[in-house]
Amino acid sequence: MNVAFISLGCAKNLVNTEQMMALCRDAGHTVTGDPEGADVAVLNTCGFIESAKSEAIDAILELAALKQAGKLKKLLVAGCLSQRYPDDIRSELPEVDGLLGTGSYTDVVSAVERVMAGERPEYFGPLAQADDDGERWVTTPPWTAYLKIAEGCSNGCAFCVIPRLRGKYRSRSMEALLREAKTLADRGVRELIVIAQDITRYGLDLGDGTTLAKLLTELCKLDFHWIRLHYLYPEAVTDELIQVIAREKKIVHYLDIPIQHANDGILRAMRRRSTRAEIEALFAKLRAAMPDVVLRTSLICGLPGEGEAEFEELCQFLREQRLQRAGVFQFSLEEGTLAAAMENQVDPDTAARRVELVVDIQSRIMDGYNEDRLGACMEVLCEGFDPEAGFYAGRTYADSVDIDGRVLFTAAGLVPAGEFVWVRITGVSDGDLTGEAEE
Repeated sequence: MNVAFISLGCAKNLVNTEQMMALCRDAGHTVTGDPEGADVAVLNTCGFIESAKSEAIDAILELAALKQAGKLKKLLVAGCLSQRYPDDIRSELPEVDGLLGTGSYTDVVSAVERVMAGERPEYFGPLAQADDDGERWVTTPPWTAYLKIAEGCSNGCAFCVIPRLRGKYRSRSMEALLREAKTLADRGVRELIVIAQDITRYGLDLGDGTTLAKLLTELCKLDFHWIRLHYLYPEAVTDELIQVIAREKKIVHYLDIPIQHANDGILRAMRRRSTRAEIEALFAKLRAAMPDVVLRTSLICGLPGEGEAEFEELCQFLREQRLQRAGVFQFSLEEGTLAAAMENQVDPDTAARRVELVVDIQSRIMDGYNEDRLGACMEVLCEGFDPEAGFYAGRTYADSVDIDGRVLFTAAGLVPAGEFVWVRITGVSDGDLTGEAEE
């Protein structure tokens, strides 16, 4: 059968999609990314916050329209939306022919075959049974790939529903990870992006002495050029880990550390484990160990109880710390979370205004960082030629895939995609750097 896969949401979800694609391929089915004309479309959804839920529902309706037009036969919905809202999907979206929960990705072949036989299959296995060690059909560009080192989360943040959708934190074995990483390196992957809901707690649940620092030390022995880390929780960043990141030349000095806020009262309400002083001390320690470190974070504006004083403290913190990268989100009231039941809910319009103010602060900080790069020669991973811009496009160590800026550069000769080149930075354009490749 012809099976089309569409993946929404985060990179961790993409890895699950790649696993399902490999399973269908190995079962003899034809795998595609185009649902038009397919026998079955498998939509792997996100259901984390309101915007993600809306995107998933829109995608379901688009695929339903293809079904109605006779251009698609069956529709399976997998992932977080299925896990979170199975009853709603059954009652409100009859166009969906089957469901797969987040513990049942490996049942995709059975689901595809059953749905084509006229059944309405549903698989909702225990979350802890999800097999993350299976083969993948890697869909990222040949030079970049993700390595998901753990599943689930046990942090219990007040605003977050992920533990209900993905289960408790479960580390994969170092043996399985190194085997998968070697396969990726042998295929020519140059940039390995290590991901999980929280990579800093990797190995702690195994009870055998495994740690992220030890895993990274072994990964650095493989043939990667860059190793990038997403996400490190501040309270779990150890001195040993800092030493490894600073010492190993392959680990880029770009650290994604979600802090969410800077006011101690809001941090306690969020059930975060760090105070503002502890966060500031960690950032100082990282900068002392790696003067060129680029720090990225995630921030939430509008959590219940956030008044003008708490918000102003966040703004002051950002002006002082000058974090080069930040994702800023409006609080999303998610049923089943502790934050949903809190008093002093913030008016959504007020929360949205605060998001805009923080984005403005961060934009100025980013502009300052870019201007400081003028005249510098930076290593860039070329991702191809952009015909619209008329330049080659690539990323420095300070830019992660799909979330940060680019470097647009000219070159005297051909620069193949996936190659590293040194670029002299000569300008800034709409948040991107521009430059010329060194000969």
